[in-house]
Amino acid sequence: MLIVEDEIVVALFLEDMLADFGYRVAGVVSRLGDAIAHPAGYDLAVLDVHLNGEPVFDFADRLAEAGTPFVFATGYGARGIPERHRGRPVLQKPYMPDELKKALDEIARPVAA
Repeated sequence: MLIVEDEIVVALFLEDMLADFGYRVAGVVSRLGDAIAHPAGYDLAVLDVHLNGEPVFDFADRLAEAGTPFVFATGYGARGIPERHRGRPVLQKPYMPDELKKALDEIARPVAA
C-alpha cells in the first residue's frame, strides 16, 4: 500500500489504520514527484487529491495504466475528480476508519493461496 498524503498527521493516522486492517505500508510520500519516483512494489494506493497545491491526477493516470487500484481522499468530494477517474472510490475528508475499510475492500484484489 502506498500512501500519498501531504498532511503528516493525516498520513500517520492513515498508516495506523491500514496496519490495523492488516495492510503493509510500502511507503508514505507527500509530494507528487516523490509519488511518481517511488519504486513499484505496492498493490494499492490512497491518494490525497492535492499535494502541496499540485493535483495528483497525473500519478493516478499512471496507476490506472499499470492496473494498480487506488482510492482518492479529498475534502472536495467526488465533484473534484476528473471525468476519467469518476468510477474510482472517493473518500470525503474527514473520513472514518470504516469508510476507508469499505473503500479498500472494494478495490483490493483477492490474493491466491
